[in-house]
Amino acid sequence: MRMLGIWILAARPKTLWAAVSPVMIGTAMAYESGAAAWLPALAALFGSVMIQIGTNFANDYFDYKKGADAHNRLGPMRVTQAGLVRPGTMKLATAIAFSLACVAGIYLVWRAGWPIVVIGVLSVLSGILYTAGPYPLGYHGLGDIFVLIFFGPVAVGGTYYVQSLNIEAVVLLAGLAPGLFSVAILTVNNLRDIDGDQAIGKKTLAVRFGRTFARIEYLLSILVASSIPILLYIQTRQHPFSLLTMVVPFAAFPAIQKVFTSHDGPTFNSVLAATGKLLLLYSFIFSLGWLL
Repeated sequence: MRMLGIWILAARPKTLWAAVSPVMIGTAMAYESGAAAWLPALAALFGSVMIQIGTNFANDYFDYKKGADAHNRLGPMRVTQAGLVRPGTMKLATAIAFSLACVAGIYLVWRAGWPIVVIGVLSVLSGILYTAGPYPLGYHGLGDIFVLIFFGPVAVGGTYYVQSLNIEAVVLLAGLAPGLFSVAILTVNNLRDIDGDQAIGKKTLAVRFGRTFARIEYLLSILVASSIPILLYIQTRQHPFSLLTMVVPFAAFPAIQKVFTSHDGPTFNSVLAATGKLLLLYSFIFSLGWLL
């Protein structure tokens, strides 16, 4: 049971809504179009979650190897740095998580063809190269673009495609919202770790442009994401109940206030969890509104 708890901690369950939410949205849009297919939807969900877990494991391992995780880190415990999991074991766990995602991907490729090969390969490579390789994305301020694309239009569009075998521009536009919420999650993480990242040369956008920039990025990510249904309604003149997502910024007010006023790690950790819940809330309201 102790080891199970350690691996759950390593998987970072509070971040997994970033993997679940786009699949929820893509499936709701596929269902509304009359193209829902539950086995591909479940395979997409499993693959998305395993890619997220694999990415989190890879971050745990490669941040430890690069010295980014120190004993005085402000964020939740990293199990490799804490000595709870050996580096070799974490490296193996990363490979297993991505391999399990590929198992789901094999079925999805059989159903939907070569576009899923491209999506799957790029998603796995990006998950690894986020912190690995000679030019890790997260260390050069490219993490925000990565999560916007792969946890946004790619995840929503891919989920829709494996069910409908078709893609619509409106689906990709809808995908920007969960992508932006994932950017907000990453921004809180980078804002919390700004001093430590600066010390080791990890050039996140928060390090490059400062705390004020990161705080504004967080605010705009939530506001723009919650407004995406307005653009969808203007384009389609349908699904007016999806506009109820405009209540999400009001629910986000306590988190936004903490981002603009706090400096301590525990507060940012609570905001990180709260932002994941906001993503789930948005996805639920949007999906339900799209179906009504």
